[in-house]
Amino acid sequence: MAFQPIVDLRDNSIFAYEALVRGCDGTGAAAILGKVNEQNRYAFDQACRVKAVELASRLQIPCFVSINFLPNAVYQAATCIRATLEAARRFGFPTERLIFEITENEELVDKEHLKSIIREYRLKGFKTAIDDFGAGYSGLNLLAEFQPDIIKLDMSLVRNIGTDPVRQAIVQGILGVCKALKIEVIAEGVETHAELQQLLGFGINFYQGYLFAKPEYETLPDVQWPTSDNGVHFSP
Repeated sequence: MAFQPIVDLRDNSIFAYEALVRGCDGTGAAAILGKVNEQNRYAFDQACRVKAVELASRLQIPCFVSINFLPNAVYQAATCIRATLEAARRFGFPTERLIFEITENEELVDKEHLKSIIREYRLKGFKTAIDDFGAGYSGLNLLAEFQPDIIKLDMSLVRNIGTDPVRQAIVQGILGVCKALKIEVIAEGVETHAELQQLLGFGINFYQGYLFAKPEYETLPDVQWPTSDNGVHFSP
């Protein structure tokens, strides 16, 4: 796993670290995920969860840890979460500091099944998130089916948003929906001060991207807190 921070610019704190899958030799996520198939999906999903919890404990992460999961690998939510709970107990990591992310890009076999997973995870005290929101096939239709605690705006909506009125309008619409539904929003893939300034103007507090830190392999990267041209720290 590599870890990348999610920051809260209200007080320049780290809200969470996302655990990003890597090969044992540092191979990127795309190459690893390309080897996942119907036969190994469940074992892969379980191994990723356990490794993320183990490393979170070893690195003494003091905040939330966000773990991507494969809904189509979960045949029964209460049963499939046992290994995660056992890992958290064994390694001494608090389960109330776990966030589980589903990517909007993954085609869902059964939305009712996903809703049952979300309900079970909430009963266990986990937070849930939709990753890559705005990049997949379902968009707001997914929010009509269930409401997570968090959505993560896909970087395709964030890129060059400071000079793109269409993206600005779309993001403002999503933020309005999330505010009404009491869903937190994280802007991911933020790379420039111009993008950050526009998103801060929309009232977004949580950020993830190269502007703050790149993922680092089995360690916690230092955060570069962005400043404006006159040296003043950004804040909402």
